[in-house]
Amino acid sequence: MVDKNMAILVVEDNNTMRRIVQNLLRQLGFGNILEAIDGADALIKLRERKVDFIISDWNMAPMTGLDLLKQVRADANLKHIPFIMVTAESKTDNIIIAKQHGVSNYIVKPFSAETLKSKMVSIIGAF
Repeated sequence: MVDKNMAILVVEDNNTMRRIVQNLLRQLGFGNILEAIDGADALIKLRERKVDFIISDWNMAPMTGLDLLKQVRADANLKHIPFIMVTAESKTDNIIIAKQHGVSNYIVKPFSAETLKSKMVSIIGAF
């Protein structure tokens, strides 16, 4: 059974979108939600405390979601963390690149709580 208290890090540079993702997670019953404003901020938080799941936007500066994914997968302490990439672009090339770098799943904006749940279930099992 999935632990609804697991720490989920939402990485998104847009305040409104970050709130939307957090609200969707709350609708799904998750309450231990951390936030980061970009990849660099996320790396600091990932190294400060235990995180069980990452949901990250792709297009951010100064560190993109793809750069964050590469850093997470290259770090022995972090590489096991499930990672969902969120983007406004549904380009096949981007999906292939993200998969090559070990992304767990991929979501195209906008998305619903049901879409988020199905992507999470495919990674961590039913909840």
